[in-house]
Amino acid sequence: MTDTPERRRDATGSLIDPTHPIEDRIPRGIWVRVLIYVAAGHLLAGFLFLLFSIGAKS
Repeated sequence: MTDTPERRRDATGSLIDPTHPIEDRIPRGIWVRVLIYVAAGHLLAGFLFLLFSIGAKS
């Protein structure tokens, strides 16, 4: 018999590896959402800046 740790599944069905309790990488879906939110935030800020600069001239 080998001394391999028992592998279980969590609530989502993913395998739990007791030898690596912390993930090494951030999942790709989170990176995509962060990039979308950052881009959308910059677009909104740019639009508001444009509105205020046009409003200041009139």
